[in-house]
Amino acid sequence: MQSTEDYKIKYEEALGEIALLKAELQQLRKMIFGSKHERFIASENNPSQLTLNIQAEQRAECNIVDAKKISYTKITTEVTENKAHPGRMKLPEHLERREKIIEPAEDITHCKKIGEEITEELEYEPGKLYVNKIIRSKYAKPNNEGIITAPMIERPLPKAIAGAGLLAQIVIDKYVDHLPLYRQTERFKREGIQIPYSTLTDWVSGTCKLITPLYDALKTLILQSNYLHVDESPIKVLDKDKKGETHRGYFWVYHNSTEGMVFFEYRPGRGREGPEEMLKNFKGYLQTDGYPLYDFFKQKEDITVLHCMAHARRMFYDALENDKARAEYALQQFALLYNTERKAKQEALDETTIMKLRQTQAVPVLQAFEKWMKEQYIQVPPKSAIAKALQYCLGRWNELMLYTSDGKLNIDNNPVENSIRPVAIGRKNYLFAGSHEAAARSAMLYSLLGTCKLHQINPFIWLRDILQRLPSHPINKINELLPQNWSPL
Repeated sequence: MQSTEDYKIKYEEALGEIALLKAELQQLRKMIFGSKHERFIASENNPSQLTLNIQAEQRAECNIVDAKKISYTKITTEVTENKAHPGRMKLPEHLERREKIIEPAEDITHCKKIGEEITEELEYEPGKLYVNKIIRSKYAKPNNEGIITAPMIERPLPKAIAGAGLLAQIVIDKYVDHLPLYRQTERFKREGIQIPYSTLTDWVSGTCKLITPLYDALKTLILQSNYLHVDESPIKVLDKDKKGETHRGYFWVYHNSTEGMVFFEYRPGRGREGPEEMLKNFKGYLQTDGYPLYDFFKQKEDITVLHCMAHARRMFYDALENDKARAEYALQQFALLYNTERKAKQEALDETTIMKLRQTQAVPVLQAFEKWMKEQYIQVPPKSAIAKALQYCLGRWNELMLYTSDGKLNIDNNPVENSIRPVAIGRKNYLFAGSHEAAARSAMLYSLLGTCKLHQINPFIWLRDILQRLPSHPINKINELLPQNWSPL
């Protein structure tokens, strides 16, 4: 016969299981119906929420009440003068102006012109296809000694009818503006041009083959970095061995936030063999999320692993419905940390000054926060969402605090996640890659076009230019054409 204590234990276990299921249900509802942002606004009108409604005699054992000592100071600058309205947006000077002169309807025979009223209207006409007609003159030598013909100019794909500009636009439309190739074929039809889907895929494949040396050069530079962010993102791939379903492959993404480079590598799986092979000679800082696979790199003597504060914050954001008071207190501490980062960015501080700022402002917050989490962890149900958040942070706390030791390090892994965002948007449009080879080509294009974005380079202008130059460009000077080094002719 079971004792009262046994029933009590089972009851507590059941409560923990119910709390866990409620948290999972709330998370699923949020994923389907909720907002995706993680913005947190602290409540100022509910003083009881930061004390957790704990009785006076119990508060001595719980330091959550210390949250009362933490407050935000919102600094606003009062405007003493009414600023003039900037008026209509000034249109860029480089745009073509097509003048349309309108004369008054009245008789102006004896009138003197004293000025003009000028109104500028921004207009658009669809991009035009046109034909480059290459004519090479031929001459016969005297005395039937032969024929002289002008040499053919270098072309990106000699056997294709597409020029560099068309190839560049097709690639940009798909990998930057997320317009699948089959939709592009429909657009060409509206212009009276029938270009089969298979032809477009061949052109993209030929373009990737041409820029492969650039991709390899970018990989070399990425691996020479001493600080990398790494993350992975899934992509569906058609596999001839899997009829009726797609294969789940992965883009492994390596981001250098100090020099503005991003490198995508496609792998059929999510196992550690991908990053392990890629980073076998890497030395330096490696910033990751909490995926256990990356723990392997902590065993490497030449690699220092640090984790992402944004992922840690997300755990507490997801725990708001489970334990609002504790979760909100934690989110306030993260807000203090990010306020320090915001200040460093706004003041454009150098790395040495950033490290000093973090040591004086962020480290005390982190130390107090760690103490608070240890105290709270033993008080919450072990299977609850708030317990998972606390456990996640405490198990990685050294790696989460590491960013304060060097001004070049980021507080989170957001730089690489921002580079992955276009992939997430793109796959919602084109749904899947046609093969593993096509996925690898996509990784190549995302790498180079993503690096263009980091340097605020117009990807079409860059790609059109390098497609024209690559056929005759010296291979030993290939780095000159990488986005970060590129200068237009």
